[in-house]
Amino acid sequence: MRTVWLGLSLKKKLGIYVCLVILVIGISAVFSFLLMDFALGNFNVILDDNSRCYNFQEAMERESQVFKNYIRNRTVENEKLYEEACIQSEQSLTQLPFDYRLIGAERYGRTWSVRNAYEKYQDSRNQILLQDQRDGEYIIRLYQVYAMQGYLTTYARQLLQLTMVEGDASYQRRVPVYYWMPYLILLVSVILIGAMTLLTRILSHGVVDPMEKLADATRKIAVNDFSGEDLVVDNRDEMGEMVRAFNKMKHATEGYIHTLMKNHEISELLHREEMEKVRMEKRLEAARLELLKSQINPHFLFNTLNMIACMAKLEDAATTEKMITSMSNLFRYNLKTTEQIVALEQEIRVVQDYMYIQQMRFGNRIRYECRLQVDETEVKIPAFTLQPLVENAIVHGIGKKEQGGWVYLRVRRKGNRVIVLVADTGVGMDEEHRQGLLAALAGSHTAKVGIGLGNIYQRIHAMYQDGEMKIYSKKGQGTVIWLVIPQEDEVRDRKSREMEGGYHDSFTDCG
Repeated sequence: MRTVWLGLSLKKKLGIYVCLVILVIGISAVFSFLLMDFALGNFNVILDDNSRCYNFQEAMERESQVFKNYIRNRTVENEKLYEEACIQSEQSLTQLPFDYRLIGAERYGRTWSVRNAYEKYQDSRNQILLQDQRDGEYIIRLYQVYAMQGYLTTYARQLLQLTMVEGDASYQRRVPVYYWMPYLILLVSVILIGAMTLLTRILSHGVVDPMEKLADATRKIAVNDFSGEDLVVDNRDEMGEMVRAFNKMKHATEGYIHTLMKNHEISELLHREEMEKVRMEKRLEAARLELLKSQINPHFLFNTLNMIACMAKLEDAATTEKMITSMSNLFRYNLKTTEQIVALEQEIRVVQDYMYIQQMRFGNRIRYECRLQVDETEVKIPAFTLQPLVENAIVHGIGKKEQGGWVYLRVRRKGNRVIVLVADTGVGMDEEHRQGLLAALAGSHTAKVGIGLGNIYQRIHAMYQDGEMKIYSKKGQGTVIWLVIPQEDEVRDRKSREMEGGYHDSFTDCG
């Protein structure tokens, strides 16, 4: 049997084990059911017999009382009670145990006597109700009925007493069995537990033991220890095939690792040379960066612009002075602002400087209107948001119309959210172009939409969980960009820390 067992596949072994487990559980369930049926079944029979006899006794006593009330006062209500009592007595009589094989000769005889006596009583009872009360024999026959009711009640009590005595005797005969029943259950449980333990050990020897050997060998290989001997198992199933394949893989891996170690030594030499080359390139890059920084030093640029503004003031060129001052403010804001979240008033000032320069450039072709319905000192928005949108409206909207147009900036508050609208009366776009623009924004394709607009879209959605950016446009009429900026401080501060340094370098290019 051991040879046959080791030759079976894992699927068949598991199937046999499951079938045996089900068999053991079934045996346990059947045994428990039989014990419960033996114990409770006998109790139920005894209690049921006692209950039926008691019900007949109660019904007979009630019928006697109701009959007397009805004889004394023949009202409709008493008649109804009397009929109900008679029906209950007849039903209780028919429910009395009357199987000779189950109740024995004595109880059978008593029950038979009660049935016959009730039939005679029933006839006399019915006749007395039909007899005229003025008849001379009425009283005599009435007391005969009363006497028969008393006999029946006495017979019912005797039958109940006999039934209880026999039930008690039956219980006493089974008491030894009930006493030994827990020990029998314990014995069967021990046998079943032993059978389950034996089945589990057989399955463990054929499946779990080889797996443990395989796991131990694998842990040694994981720390580059190939010194152990090959695994040997008696299984001829899938587990045996796995162990034999593992032995082959172990030898192959050991040879492969020796080869890799030799190659690693050569690779380390090449890697050191490559790292040295990378360090040289980094130093060269750093030098190039320092040179570039010195060439475009922001302080040099600001100082030069301020000098030009002072010269314009000395020459009474107020317009030139204001343009240069506005340009200097734009450069300073773009190059010096490092915060991710700024007050709305800072963004408004930058837009005003930018619009001044554009109005000086285009004249009356560009008109600007700003309407704020919020406290610009309290509202916080992402830095470099408004000016790129306004620039976008001029470059791609109004700048392409010969007659120019309007740029509208609206800011209002709705609950804990700030709504920003930047609209223009420029050339607009058709629906296909608008859908392509939205798809490019969602896919982070900044090359198709411009760095500034794509940058704002990405920051709004990255910094705010409920942030939104929508674009509405109609060909020949203009474009509206709609922003929703939540004002939750905790969310805003957390997102701004995550975004710190991520977008600053791209803010100066607002395509």
